[in-house]
Amino acid sequence: MMKLAVGEIVQGYRVTRFLGRGGFASVFLAQHEETGNKVALKVGASAGGGRQVTRLLEVTSRRTPEGISPDELPAEAVFYEAAGVRIDLFDEREVHAMLRAEGDLLASCQHENLVPLLERLTVDGNPVLVLEYVRGKTLREKIRSLEGIHLNWFLALVRALLATQASGAMPWHGDLKPENIIVKPSGKVVMIDPGMRLPDQHIVTTTPHYNPLLSTDSKADVMAIGIMIYEILTGTLPFDEVPWEFAGQRSGGETTRLSLSYFFSYCPPHVLNPKTPEELERIIYRCITVPAYGLAELKTDLEAFISKA
Repeated sequence: MMKLAVGEIVQGYRVTRFLGRGGFASVFLAQHEETGNKVALKVGASAGGGRQVTRLLEVTSRRTPEGISPDELPAEAVFYEAAGVRIDLFDEREVHAMLRAEGDLLASCQHENLVPLLERLTVDGNPVLVLEYVRGKTLREKIRSLEGIHLNWFLALVRALLATQASGAMPWHGDLKPENIIVKPSGKVVMIDPGMRLPDQHIVTTTPHYNPLLSTDSKADVMAIGIMIYEILTGTLPFDEVPWEFAGQRSGGETTRLSLSYFFSYCPPHVLNPKTPEELERIIYRCITVPAYGLAELKTDLEAFISKA
């Protein structure tokens, strides 16, 4: 990981504090020396993959380069190969390539619910993304502190994803999860850290607990939203053994179909939370298990449910 220290000046930006880290990068708060504007500097790790990130001993909101809270789930590096899917670690070269690709994606996609890219730097050969600093709490922090969660937030995300999909700039986010959604003090939600992707090399980053089929289209986002709503209702995740054994396969025989049916036998939300509305449980079911249920259908169902609430 590129070493940044509080007080250090990076091409006109003074680093003020550490904001957080994931499987492949760390983010620092910085302030422009001349304008005083606050930004987030995203720098890559020397190697990357969620499995190698140290977990702290207790659930905490404390941010440190040494590790993450045990309730947080960093992304993994996913390689799609002829023999199947492989989850592995990135080396420094691969991390830098993915970070540059993320910069390309954010530069081409502008939406009020997606963190803006302000500038791209190169420091001693290392790519650095200068992002707008989004003040607020992550959805993970909201869940952790038992604060009120609003379905309107998810509806706003679905509408944003439909817009970025229609523009062709970002067909899918690919790594939606509570850590990658920031709720601003105004209540506006902003997506950060889209799953990094190198389509020509069939490599992506994603978090299998929220994308257990390792989808590389908008169904990954639909499934992630269903899983997040499930988690908020029940306090747990529907799937422990992830990703699914045959994830990433485009076709399969009876064994694959039976395996998928068995995998999808998750505990219904109402069993864990008897107060779960029946229609919301149906939305979760469709998000997770119905292949043809996409963003447009999810938008319609969320709008209908919220209007009746």
